[in-house]
Amino acid sequence: MRLGLALGYWGRGPSPDHVPLAREAERLGYHSVWTAESWGSDAFTPLTWIAAQTTTIRLGTAVAQMAARSPTTTAMHALTLDHLSGGRVMLGLGLSGPQVVEGWYGRPFPTSPLTATREYVDVVRQVLRREGPVESAGRFHSHPYRGPDSSGLGRPLKPITHPLRADLPILLGAEGPKNVAQTVRIADGWLPLYWAPSRPEVYGPALADLPEGFLVAPMAQVKVCDDVAAGLLPVKAMLGFYIGGMGHAARNFHADLMARMGYEEEARRIQELFLSGRREEAVLAVPDAFADEISLVGPRERIAERLESWRKGPVTDLLALAPDPLTLRVLAELNS
Repeated sequence: MRLGLALGYWGRGPSPDHVPLAREAERLGYHSVWTAESWGSDAFTPLTWIAAQTTTIRLGTAVAQMAARSPTTTAMHALTLDHLSGGRVMLGLGLSGPQVVEGWYGRPFPTSPLTATREYVDVVRQVLRREGPVESAGRFHSHPYRGPDSSGLGRPLKPITHPLRADLPILLGAEGPKNVAQTVRIADGWLPLYWAPSRPEVYGPALADLPEGFLVAPMAQVKVCDDVAAGLLPVKAMLGFYIGGMGHAARNFHADLMARMGYEEEARRIQELFLSGRREEAVLAVPDAFADEISLVGPRERIAERLESWRKGPVTDLLALAPDPLTLRVLAELNS
């Protein structure tokens, strides 16, 4: 199992720790570093900044949101950074949900998310292969655009720049069983948001027969500390925000996933509290047991023992949300 460093997205502003952490992760032998985006900082610019100050560590987006860019634009970002970094890019994509897609990006959430994802990946791969002009008569992604308001002057184009790698890895963030099954078919890897080593069945039968070389790269908060309950508080804060606030009360993919993992009543209670403005109560309502099973928190010995269960399953890459050098070092030592 390889290690990655997950830096997420910015809050109020850029963290001065991100580049030093990425360089320390590279020194410790971490395979990859990952950035994200929601409705603030973008995923590609911080990754480019990190690329300029590292030499070997792989550079991943976990995730770049599909609604933020047309698939050809995303492919341009990926192939450009892949050239500049010497072939280190891993492109992680996610659809997000209606609240963000429609509320922030001002686009309709696709009526068929599976179809929209499949078309998007197909166009990105066409650009990266550069075997001919990009053409797609998709339901959601049409290249050239031939909608009722088109000029009719668009023509298929082939990228001017020759991509460095036609097989640049594409990973997808997927939560529902059907989405995970499609990810196994069309992508090079999967980025689970919540992964509990004891509950692989939550994601359906797709994981039983993975293609050779397929990547399973979950994110997990990791913290070396003496007080487990205190160490879990940031995990619970993240869960309270995602489950309570990242979606509508009637349509929240994160809350649905928590419910499938055996915490349905708790998930609905967190939503209720968060959406009524009682955010601190929502965080405290997150069960310690749920926060604990999807993270690695506690003294070195406890993390070492629990790390074994992560190694035994299909996980190929553990992407650690690890905000301090000590945790990075201990995790590297335990995984060596």
